[in-house]
Amino acid sequence: MFKRVILTAAVIGLSGCATMTDWFADEDEIKIRRIAPIENQITPKEVWSYTIGDGVDEYFSRLKPVFANDTVYAAERHGEVVALTPDTGDVVWERNFAIFPDESFWDDIARLWRSGASAKISAIAAGYDMVFVATEDGIIRALNSESGETLWESTVPGEILATPAMDEGILVLNTGAGVLFGLDAKTGEQLWRSETDVPPLSLRGISAPVATNGGALVGTPTGKLQVNILTSGIPAWETAITAPAGATELERIIDVDSAPVVFGNTVYIVSYDGTLAAVELRSGRIMWKREYGSYRDLAVSGNRIYVVDTRSIVYALDRRNGVEIWSQSGLKERNLTTPLIMGEQLVLGDRWGLMHWLNAEDGKLIARYDLGGDDEDEAIYATPVKVNDLVVTITRDGEIAALSAQ
Repeated sequence: MFKRVILTAAVIGLSGCATMTDWFADEDEIKIRRIAPIENQITPKEVWSYTIGDGVDEYFSRLKPVFANDTVYAAERHGEVVALTPDTGDVVWERNFAIFPDESFWDDIARLWRSGASAKISAIAAGYDMVFVATEDGIIRALNSESGETLWESTVPGEILATPAMDEGILVLNTGAGVLFGLDAKTGEQLWRSETDVPPLSLRGISAPVATNGGALVGTPTGKLQVNILTSGIPAWETAITAPAGATELERIIDVDSAPVVFGNTVYIVSYDGTLAAVELRSGRIMWKREYGSYRDLAVSGNRIYVVDTRSIVYALDRRNGVEIWSQSGLKERNLTTPLIMGEQLVLGDRWGLMHWLNAEDGKLIARYDLGGDDEDEAIYATPVKVNDLVVTITRDGEIAALSAQ
């Protein structure tokens, strides 16, 4: 596939609505990008928007906003962190963690042009009246949720690429080095660390940990679901969800990249190579397995699991036995996000800046909203966030939008 060349204001009205970007894309990409129109059964509209820096630009990132304390917190990779009101998007406070050499006149110019060393912010989480901001350099900062003031800063060896989890006053961090850390959420002091094997070749992303019921649960690059005792980090049990197969390292990639989902006494987890499993929380016993592969998180509501597979086909399964209820292939190859459950609807973004609404009961497409204008810089890769009755999403170039649909 040819590298796409982005041309500003270069739209030419040719027959078939071709654009200059079409000239630099292969036929398969053009077919995927152009999507059949639908008649909206509900009407999505933009309630407010806010642009935060340059977003994540062209870098791999799962950075997304978080909603807590009746506030939307968001960050961009270069260093900006902002707190917004949920109803209007007004700024409550903002910080910038980009690194500048000094406080000279030239430093002020550098700030004006957004230069300086990037903070490489990779994840943001909120809890205990704090906002936790993590970076690819292994730095984790705790900010006061009301003022943005830095309360403490700590460093761990390894990239933090996934959203931290917290419970019982302990902050759990998963790193690309295969090490899980437990920190005191109030002070940042390291309480424990737990190491796991990392294969020679694995996906860039890692599983976000989940902290609940006295345990820290996480998927591993070796295809396992691992549970550590939350207070000590001691491994409680691990279960192989899948096993490597194939002659090459590429064929043997079996990462469990999605976050475990705990629902009652069951953990649901999916691997990249094609295994979706329901696991008993207390023992690690596998209750059932089905052949679905994904690197996105699962969504669970009631008796249903919603899965977006590696081809961006959306499935609904019965969570009790894994039986497929429906599938939706109309958005195939569009690099969909994890589904956000909004009542009786599922909301997903795609790589061309479109937001899609599906009927959760039967999987039918019921609405679409163009947030990106067919521009891959406006791609939506991060899972949308439920903010009261609004859907809040962020594009790769940093546009935060709050949408309603009625």
